[in-house]
Amino acid sequence: MRFVSIASGSSGNCTYIGSDDTHVLVDAGISAKRIEAGLKEIGIKGSELSAILVTHEHSDHTKGLGILARKYGVPIYATKGTAEEISSQKGLGEYDRNLLQIIQRDVAFEVGDLQVQPFRIDHDAADPVGYRLQQGHKSVAVATDLGRFTPYTIERLQNLDAILLEANHDVRMVETGGYPYPLKRRILGDYGHLSNENAGRLLNYLLHDGMKKIFLGHLSKENNYEALAYETVCLEITQGETKYQASDFSISVAKRDAMSEIVEV
Repeated sequence: MRFVSIASGSSGNCTYIGSDDTHVLVDAGISAKRIEAGLKEIGIKGSELSAILVTHEHSDHTKGLGILARKYGVPIYATKGTAEEISSQKGLGEYDRNLLQIIQRDVAFEVGDLQVQPFRIDHDAADPVGYRLQQGHKSVAVATDLGRFTPYTIERLQNLDAILLEANHDVRMVETGGYPYPLKRRILGDYGHLSNENAGRLLNYLLHDGMKKIFLGHLSKENNYEALAYETVCLEITQGETKYQASDFSISVAKRDAMSEIVEV
């Protein structure tokens, strides 16, 4: 499998996961033009897309969805609550609603030669999920928009080869920043976003000798910056109660305005 972040941040998210024969996007939260340019960089045409897996209905995950659906007729997979919200979004324009395929959390399904396992995430959306994709013994996951993590989350993310994990904000930057108090409470709450510290703490439960790549994603433009996210997560790993040091793993920040390297697992 190949694993590539096309864009990741509070302003838009799109991840490519694919095999030789199956090509999937997790979210389409940037313009279709940018998505097509990203796919071209890895040798994929929009017409070759097998599916778009939608985590939830917020615009930074759905912005390019309507155009891709109209242009290529690509199936869109989402939970019932998310599909209903997507269908009501006028900003996506007209497209064939029959392309929407309803999925259920914790019920695996197949797209081509990839097995897809949706799992619940705690976020203020209709029925949000993260995704784990597997081919044979190889597996990767996208886990963003997590207000918190629980034993359930940890269980669903075991034995991964690679992960794109949210490191959205620095708690102190949120607390001292200019956001209105209700928005601060939302971000820091159990249905908001995962902080840098909590991203590192979650990783301590997931690390194993076979973990090839960790992308830190969905960084807030106002309440985080790349070096801070990276250093905070690395510190949590190195000082955590595991046998590992951060330097034992390939860790990098997925950028909002540039593609990541191509990870092969």
